[in-house]
Amino acid sequence: MFTGIIETSGTVISAETVGSNRIFWVQSPISHELKVDQSVSHNGVCLTVEEVENDSHRVTAIHETLAKTDLGSWQPGSLVNLERCLHINGRLDGHFVQGHVDTTAVCIEKQALEGSWLFRLEFPEKFARLVIEKGSIALNGISLTIFDVALNQFSVAIIPYTFEHTNMKQLEVGATVNLEFDMVGKYVVRGMEMKGQIRRQPASKDI
Repeated sequence: MFTGIIETSGTVISAETVGSNRIFWVQSPISHELKVDQSVSHNGVCLTVEEVENDSHRVTAIHETLAKTDLGSWQPGSLVNLERCLHINGRLDGHFVQGHVDTTAVCIEKQALEGSWLFRLEFPEKFARLVIEKGSIALNGISLTIFDVALNQFSVAIIPYTFEHTNMKQLEVGATVNLEFDMVGKYVVRGMEMKGQIRRQPASKDI
């Protein structure tokens, strides 16, 4: 479980295709502190650390992960947002983030404002019921608040600190990002959908 508060950024230093998987070595300021089998969010994707070597660590993305995220486009030099899992006694500064990316979105607008940046994203319409005004979303692993919601579009505003300390500074129009919708919202929607499918059973007649 994560919070969407990015600890640091890492750089992909190698990317190799093995069968249907992609294996990445990522260099970062926290790599030397990681342990094998530890879960780390990479651009919002929960990946297991498989090997640590000095200031780098290795992770593998399987076919299912590659199909739902932008990890297939990672190449040496790609900048990746990193967050280690939440301590059970830690503060929840963002929102509950599982590291299970639902889909990707495309940046369709970028505005540099006076002291902040505005990004507008377009996502698959089938997920529209999971996006609400002032709701939470994880975008490349970053916990952000949504506004100006349309059917399959929304905007987010980025403060200078987040812009400088994540890969948002490299996001341009046409680029793809990973989205994880709010976990609580997904449970609510699922519950309502299931409730609508349950048919009332007729009362049994007295014999």
